[in-house]
Amino acid sequence: MPGLLDGQVAVVTGGAQGIGLAIAEAITGHGGRVLVADVDGDKAAEAVAPLASAGAEVAAVACDVTSAADQEAMIRSCVDRFGRVDLLVNNAGVTRDGYIAKLDESDFDAVVGVSLKGAWLGTRAVAPLFREQQGGGIVNMSSLSGKVGNPGQTNYSAAKAGLVGLTKASAKEMGRFGVRVNAVQPGLVRTAMTLAMKPEVYAAKEAEVPLGRAGTPEEVAGAVVFLASPLASYITGSVIEVTGGRGI
Repeated sequence: MPGLLDGQVAVVTGGAQGIGLAIAEAITGHGGRVLVADVDGDKAAEAVAPLASAGAEVAAVACDVTSAADQEAMIRSCVDRFGRVDLLVNNAGVTRDGYIAKLDESDFDAVVGVSLKGAWLGTRAVAPLFREQQGGGIVNMSSLSGKVGNPGQTNYSAAKAGLVGLTKASAKEMGRFGVRVNAVQPGLVRTAMTLAMKPEVYAAKEAEVPLGRAGTPEEVAGAVVFLASPLASYITGSVIEVTGGRGI
C-alpha cells in the first residue's frame, strides 16, 4: 500500500527529540524522506540513526533557527541531499517561564526568537524554492498556549499566538504559488518537558482534558502528516487543535 507521503521530502526543525522526532518518524513511516535539523547537530544525527538503520531515508543537520544564514544553508542541504523540498515543519521552540515582573527581557527575546522569528526565517528561506516549483507545504507548530494563554508564559503564549498570524498571512501570500500553510496547536502532550512538571500540576492539567488523558507526540505527528498529505489538498490557513478537547 502506498504511503500518504510517498515521494515527499520534508525538513523538520527542532527534530532531535520529542514532538519533532515523532513528526520525522511519522513522515518516514508514510513514505517520505526527512532532513532533521536541530541546534544540536550531533544529537540530531544520533536521533535519526535508528530510522536510517531501519531503512528510512533521513539525514541530520545543525541549524540555529534564529540565524537566517543557518536556515538558508538548511534548505540548500536538503536540496543537495534529496533533490527537493516539499514540506517545512517549523517545530523548533524553547521555554523560559516566569511571571511578567520577574521575566528577563532576554528570556522574552529567546522564546520569541526561536519559536516565532525562527518560523518566519524558515518560511522566508524556503519561499523562493516553493515559488519556483509552484508548490509546497508549511506546517507551523503553535500551541494551545497561543489560544488560551498561560500565566507565567507570556513570552511563549505570545510567540505561539504569533505563529497563527504568521500562518494565515503566509497562506494568503503564498497560495497563488500552490503553497499551503497551516498550523497545529498541541495541548498537554506527554514529553520530557511536561513530565518534568510537579505531579500535582500535571494531574490538574490532565483533569481539564475532556478525553481524560494527555496526548502523545505520535498523535500530534498524525495531524502534521494529514496536513502534508493529498488528503489536505484544499486546506490552508487553518489551525488544527490536537488537545483532546482541552481549551474548547
